[in-house]
Amino acid sequence: MSMITRRISAAACTLVLGAAYAMSVYATDISGAGATFPYPIYAKWAEAYQKTADVKLNYQSIGSGGGIKQIQASTVTFGASDKPLTADELDKSDLVQFPMIIGGVVPVVNVPGLKPGALTLDGPTLASIYLGEITKWDDAKIKALNPGLALPSVAIATVHRADGSGTNFLFTTYLAAVSPKFKSDVGADASVEWPNGIGGKGNEGVASMTAQTNGAIGYVEYAYAKQNNMTYVKMKNKDGSVVAPEIKSFQAAAGNADWAHANGYYLVLVDQPGKDSWPITGASFILMQKASKDAAASLTALKFFAWAYKNGADMATSLDYVPLPKNVVELVEKTWATSIKGPDGKPIWTGK
Repeated sequence: MSMITRRISAAACTLVLGAAYAMSVYATDISGAGATFPYPIYAKWAEAYQKTADVKLNYQSIGSGGGIKQIQASTVTFGASDKPLTADELDKSDLVQFPMIIGGVVPVVNVPGLKPGALTLDGPTLASIYLGEITKWDDAKIKALNPGLALPSVAIATVHRADGSGTNFLFTTYLAAVSPKFKSDVGADASVEWPNGIGGKGNEGVASMTAQTNGAIGYVEYAYAKQNNMTYVKMKNKDGSVVAPEIKSFQAAAGNADWAHANGYYLVLVDQPGKDSWPITGASFILMQKASKDAAASLTALKFFAWAYKNGADMATSLDYVPLPKNVVELVEKTWATSIKGPDGKPIWTGK
């Protein structure tokens, strides 16, 4: 296990990270699987919640694609995905979806001499790098965005997600929105055919590969960059402003979210307007079965999520995630009360 993975794993002894670490030494009270994007905050919440409720969480941080497959197969109590499912997809699988947290995907680099936040990129240039059109760090297009910054003539090594990933979905959706060529040649999805580069599994895998590769650029959820002191990149956003990845820029993008009118809570927050908006912002979602086969397990999970909404905001902001506002939490809890039922057909959630 890499040093990066080890440091992140230490955040919560009760949370099990990754497919290779999916066996817990504890009896599992809540089982979940999916997105690596929210893993750092789920770890923090799990550690705090165990002290109040003596409930343990076994969460397999295997990527959004894996989480969707496991909840569809009913092998976990909940799945987690940063790629929201459409209303039709939810109906087809008889699932309920709701947002849990909002965060930012951040380009990170391993370039000699560069400090965190020293380098600025814009969407079209980032797309050209991942298309293989820009191959050196001292390329004229990068230099034009960074006047006065000494850039080495070092080859760029792109690092991307190798697994089905919501982080991948957010990153490629953004690049497809700002680059017609990226949209036509690569597209936007949880899994795409990259034209070149190195694959890493999970946010932790991309972080590790980027840290180990000279001249590399990758993309991770901001908590991974922050916890591991990675060299993050500033971005020029839709309004032409240069913004840093931080909670206020994620909040600015999240402020455009209209959850009340999002069918099945389907909402993508990349490339949002506003001078302070971080351009690669997204929500992380929980997926549960509408017709639960284990009402007790489902209720235990919902109680944990309710506790996290109510008590976890400070922990979330400490990792630069954006907590959901109270009015959205109220919408979500109404969804639980009407949409998630036990084997007897009765609602599981009563608000207690």
